[in-house]
Amino acid sequence: MLVLGWLTVSGVLLSSSVARAEAVQVVALARTVDEVLNNIRSWIMGILAGVAVVFLTIGGLRYLMASGDPGEVEKAKGALKAAAVGFGLAALAPLVVEILKGIVGGV
Repeated sequence: MLVLGWLTVSGVLLSSSVARAEAVQVVALARTVDEVLNNIRSWIMGILAGVAVVFLTIGGLRYLMASGDPGEVEKAKGALKAAAVGFGLAALAPLVVEILKGIVGGV
């Protein structure tokens, strides 16, 4: 009985004009490879800068709470170095995108 009801409802829905799909025109946000690569660069820079800020915060807090413990001070310095590397990579993201453009043939 349940199957018969399900088939009836499905048949009504599929035969109604509401269920008929009309042609949809897909509009791409990026029209060229250059735009796609620039969008990738923006995302890479944002993500790397965000992660670097997190490491900078963690390193600063660890350094403040180390209270003279040499092991904790070294861990804090390591986090601060990681933050510096993250900021450096974020600064180099445009160079990476230029290399990708050269590989895929973007102008």
